[in-house]
Parts: sequence; structure tokens; C-alpha cells
Amino acid sequence: MIGNLPLVSGIAVPDLLAIASKRGFWLPQQASTVAADTDNLFFFIYWLSIVFFALIVGAMVLFVVKFRRKKNVPETSSAIEGNTKLEVAWAVIPGILLIAIFVWGFRGWIALAVPPGEAIEIQVRAKKWLWSFDYRGTNINGVDEITVPVDTPVKLIMSSEDVIHSFFVPAFRVKKDIVPNRYSVLWFTPTKLGEFDVLCTEYCGNGHSRMLSKVTVVTRDEYDKWMTRGGLPEGVEGKALGEYLFKAKGCKTCHSITTDRMGLPCPPLGGKYGSQEQLVTGEMQQIDDNYIRESIMKPNAKVVKGYAPVMPTFAGQIDDKQMDALIQYIASLK
Repeated sequence: MIGNLPLVSGIAVPDLLAIASKRGFWLPQQASTVAADTDNLFFFIYWLSIVFFALIVGAMVLFVVKFRRKKNVPETSSAIEGNTKLEVAWAVIPGILLIAIFVWGFRGWIALAVPPGEAIEIQVRAKKWLWSFDYRGTNINGVDEITVPVDTPVKLIMSSEDVIHSFFVPAFRVKKDIVPNRYSVLWFTPTKLGEFDVLCTEYCGNGHSRMLSKVTVVTRDEYDKWMTRGGLPEGVEGKALGEYLFKAKGCKTCHSITTDRMGLPCPPLGGKYGSQEQLVTGEMQQIDDNYIRESIMKPNAKVVKGYAPVMPTFAGQIDDKQMDALIQYIASLK
């Protein structure tokens, strides 16, 4: 209990109701221009399947009961003649429904295949196990979060650096596979403000379940101000900015901020500032400002022993102010 409020699995009932209000009975809330049409087609097929299932199974049960073999009744055989009208009906009616479903789905596919010319373009790169985003025509980039304006079309030009991934936003009802060595295009127009989950729905290795991201939908005015700030939050400086960048640039995907590695591919950072680390060359390295800067800009220059050189470079993505903030944040980790 919280005061007089009951709990369900540790969550207050009003919170559960608030969560439920954001989604439909069966599906997540509709938050894009194509979501309603996609759901309508889904439910058309769903209820059509239920109706035919009830009719077919109901007829089977009726015939089993009505025409079952009875005791003390001798077996007889009789010629069974076809019913032309019935045979035509069960061929023509499903055929008409199949054509209707195809036309409906094809129209939706065409709509999703052709992005509007005025759409905001974002370059999406998928790799094990994170998403990176670059806003075309700007110096703004980030990891694991897209910020877009409401009621504005957004075009994603997507590529993979390693294996097959799949970009899926349940609330927008859009999904597209990303195949190595080629580009995939996906677009959407968000219609509601808020944060919406992004999932990878193609198994891509051990960290597949951690390949999570989100789309943050804001007003046009907020988006313009965000772009003016270079994609950074307003009024955040120093260590707080470093913590934001650590998450926004995807550092948390590979580095633990505690002393425990937690199964991540890169060294933990908790309490490492000021200590000594052994490199793959056997020499010892002081973890100071210069080493952190070099590791961010040239991650393969000095690799810690026991770890593979898997970190990408952030050269050109972080300015001096952001670098100082990141170093302050890493130095503060205990």
C-alpha cells in the first residue's frame, strides 16, 4: 500500500490506469498517421478469422452430432452429390475477401514506401548493440534517442555495420529490416507528444534484448530550440552535461559506471579515474584527463588488457566543452 492506494506488482493502481490509458485493449496507443489504418486492417483480418473459425468449427461439431453413427442402426451407403451453389460460394466469397485484404494492405504498403519530400532526414546506423542517429545537414548526432517535432514527417535512411537488425516503433506501427551493405528507408509522421519505444526485432546476438532506443516527440517550437542548442538539453553544464552525454552517446551500452563489468564488452569506469591500468602492450597507464580524451578520440591507441578494441571513435562528434563535461563525469564515478 502507498497510503490508502493498493499496489499491483509494486505499482500503484492509479499508475497502472495511467499506463493503460496510453494503450489500446490489445495494442499500444496509436501515435502516427498510419497507425489507425494499420490497426483497422489488423482487426478486420482478426474478426474475419474469428467469424470463419466459429462457422467452420460450429458446422463440424453440428455434423458430428447430427450424423454420428447410432447404435443398432445398420450401415448403409448412398451416393453423395455435389452442391454447385455451395462450392461456388466457398470459392468466390474467400476470393473476394482475399482480394480486398490485398488491395487494402498494398495501399498501406505504398503509402509507407514513399516518404514525403519535405520530411526531416535522419541517418540511422545499427550495430551490435545500439542505434546511432545523425541529422542530415547538421552537426547533431546521438545514440539511442531521436528527437522529432510532432505532426512533421520524418525519413530514416538506415544501414547496418554488422548483421541484420530491424527498426520497430510499436506506437507508430512502422517496422523495417536493416540489411548489411544496403540502405533501408522508413518514414513516419508522429501525431502525439511523448516518448515512444524503439525495438530491434531481428535477433542480432547476445545483446539483442538491450538494443533499446526511443523516439521523443516534442512541439515544433521545442524542436527548433533543441536544434539551435545543437541537440543538447537547456541549462545543463559540467558534470550533469557529462552524464547526459554519457547516455546520449551510447557509452552506457558498453561501459558500466560501477566497479563491476556487468557482462559489458568494455572496461568498467567506477573508481578508475586516477588509477593505473595495464594495457595490451604490458605497460601501465595512468587514467587521467589526457588518457580519457585520447580513448574517446582514438579508442584503439591504448587498449586495456583483457578487452577487445571494439569502441568506435567519437572524433568530430564531441567538442571541447562536451569533452570537459564527460571527463568531469567519469572522474566523479566511485
